[in-house]
Amino acid sequence: MQFTRFRPYLWGMISQRARYAFKAMVALARAKPGEGLQIRQLCEQEKLPRKFLEQILLTLKAAGYITSRRGRDGGYEMLKDPEKIQIGPLLRTVDGPIAPLPCLSRTAYRRCEDCRDEAHCELRIAFDKAYSLYLSALEKTTLAEVMNAAGQPVRDLLLND
Repeated sequence: MQFTRFRPYLWGMISQRARYAFKAMVALARAKPGEGLQIRQLCEQEKLPRKFLEQILLTLKAAGYITSRRGRDGGYEMLKDPEKIQIGPLLRTVDGPIAPLPCLSRTAYRRCEDCRDEAHCELRIAFDKAYSLYLSALEKTTLAEVMNAAGQPVRDLLLND
């Protein structure tokens, strides 16, 4: 994965694409098991643009987070249990690398072009500790925890990965 392949954003700020993906995932996690939601329902309920959401849902489906059914009663539904969906990997699926610097990325590492000595780089040292704490929180926090903290009941469903 290359940093240039994804829309850049400032560290600590997620992209609009990630915001929409997160809203869609929460809405799907709240849906009744076996019923799912049609894209029209997701757009209306979460106030999301349809064309953009279609692309996001395809990404989430390809990554194994959700599934879809065709037909009149079709729609999207969760494939993974919200208890098993960590925010960090979800964010990476949608936005790509989340590190503030390419030399700190755990999934798309590359040396910074202007770096003379990575071990003594002031910029890397300045961001390393804060990023490690940030990343640790994202890797440990699940979609279910976020929903419970926000007062949203997580459906009582055990899904296999």
